[in-house]
Amino acid sequence: MRSAVMAHIDELVRAARDEGGARDPLISQSWRRCIAEYRLDPAAPRRAYIHTQARLREHRDALDDLIRVARFGVEALYRQVSGLGYVLILADARGVAVDFIGDSSRDEDLRRAGLYRGSDWNEHLAGTCAVGTCIATGKALSVHLDDHFAGDHIGLTCTAAPVYAADGTLAAVLDISALQAPGPKASQHLALQLVTSFAHRIETASLHNGFRREWMLHLSRSPEFADIEPELALAVDGGGHILGFNSRARALIDRVLHRPRGAPDLRHAGLGLRLDALFEATVDDLPRFTRAVPVERRVLRLRGGERFYALALEPAEIPARAVARTAPPAPPDFAGGDPVLARMAARASRLYAAGVSLLVGGETGTGKEFFAKALHRASGRADKPFVAVNCAALPETLIESELFGHVAGAFTGAAAKGRTGLVQQAEGGTLFLDEIGDMPLSAQTRLLRVLAEREVTALGSTTPQTVDIRVIAATHRDLAALVREGRFREDLLYRLGGARFVLPPLRERDDLPALVARLLAARPGAPRLSPEAAAALMRHAWPGNVRELVGALDHACALAEGPEIGLDDLPSTVTAAQAHIPAPETAATGDASLEEALRRRAWNVSAVARDLGLDRSTIHRRMRRLGLVSPNHAG
Repeated sequence: MRSAVMAHIDELVRAARDEGGARDPLISQSWRRCIAEYRLDPAAPRRAYIHTQARLREHRDALDDLIRVARFGVEALYRQVSGLGYVLILADARGVAVDFIGDSSRDEDLRRAGLYRGSDWNEHLAGTCAVGTCIATGKALSVHLDDHFAGDHIGLTCTAAPVYAADGTLAAVLDISALQAPGPKASQHLALQLVTSFAHRIETASLHNGFRREWMLHLSRSPEFADIEPELALAVDGGGHILGFNSRARALIDRVLHRPRGAPDLRHAGLGLRLDALFEATVDDLPRFTRAVPVERRVLRLRGGERFYALALEPAEIPARAVARTAPPAPPDFAGGDPVLARMAARASRLYAAGVSLLVGGETGTGKEFFAKALHRASGRADKPFVAVNCAALPETLIESELFGHVAGAFTGAAAKGRTGLVQQAEGGTLFLDEIGDMPLSAQTRLLRVLAEREVTALGSTTPQTVDIRVIAATHRDLAALVREGRFREDLLYRLGGARFVLPPLRERDDLPALVARLLAARPGAPRLSPEAAAALMRHAWPGNVRELVGALDHACALAEGPEIGLDDLPSTVTAAQAHIPAPETAATGDASLEEALRRRAWNVSAVARDLGLDRSTIHRRMRRLGLVSPNHAG
């Protein structure tokens, strides 16, 4: 064995020098990566690395939905190969085995070889291997015996195929491996065909699972298989836009768009593309391709001439309660006088009633939770719970237990009788997820299932419970930027943002006087505002928004000694800024001074209008005439 390892090391060194060899190009290229890029020593022992249970759980949680969908395919494939000594591994895109099926009587041998749950087969760690090299190249391959880089692995045979997500990114790798195998690499040809076929099935099943309420389009080049096992599958929304696809459909789209294979973009160019940009049909034509029509008449042509036999599957029906058309009135206690907020509240109210998840953005203190509560109160669910969750305040180790609940004994320190999670506590009402951008990735994965399936599974349980909830999420962060940084799931962003609203900052609202009056009226026996104090409140820029205003009024009411709030009763943060702002009667009103006034007020048109004693429309009209554009809105 030692002589075989030494001969293997010698061949690796020659390959690194590019001195030729008889290996497959994928193997030779991987060997060179291992030496030149990863700086791996071919003579060093490279034992299997198996992650701790806690670390494995993080990897499994991030791939929870796919593991559940893939499990049936993994078990079916194992039944076909188990008699030949193979084990099945499903690894994530980072090379960690998140699921495994093997012969339990050989657990110790399999664990020692790394053919076990939790093992890490990333190429930079394990060297050339089926899982790691599949991740590095995006291609299915067999790494047979001494194809492996590490001498510790040259007795193994491993065959893997990539599993792609609906957006075209690599999601997982399906691998079948054995501790021993016949010498010729050709003996693994059938294994390669099997693992590639099952990876394709898992992709298509995952696509269906993620887009149940959208049109699904199957395409086959043969009419005999059009209704049985599709070659290509695409998810299409009601507007005719492509939402996702399996890898064979992605390859077709790449060819039509003339994209190089494996183009390194975060969002595939085919996502969002209209169906009729690729095919000679629109979304309105899809009913012509359902099973009710004979397969011979379901011919769909690609623009350019290639023809397919199509099967269009209609979206799953949305429960009647989710599409009710009777909208409640706009929340009367929120949109008090500001026309922008009034329109926003009316739209949000209708969407909330229809069961659409809402994502509310805006600066800190703009009243996102107040907006959510107003929607809840004005709905038919006002007598049901409103459960607010501050995702930033919950400890990362407890957030899943708090949100989804747990059964008795689910983990160390779990409640003796289990616990109902906050999601289930919102049954029939509203779940408000504040600071959603601070939710850990593991919890994001489980939340995605709640939104997609409207069911929740407590930690330690295998039985999902159906929940009837409305979901409103809020954040002051740029979630799209977090997606690009890999800190927020893109699919969760789309699920949460069925409709998105950005609350305007207080300095841009027209209802400040009405809002002040309403807040004072909510305090029994509160003093009234003096004209000077009222003017100071109107002139302040309110960087802390509604939260700052509430604090300022609390401060003033506490200090006022008579029936009236004076200027001295206001916080110094409000009154100190007034000395730098010219009073309305002394402010310059000429066009030449308008830009200066805007800059002084950070381009707050409402504040400048109050300073100058003019209407906002007049300010806007003069800005257009002078070509003045706020840097906040430029571009």
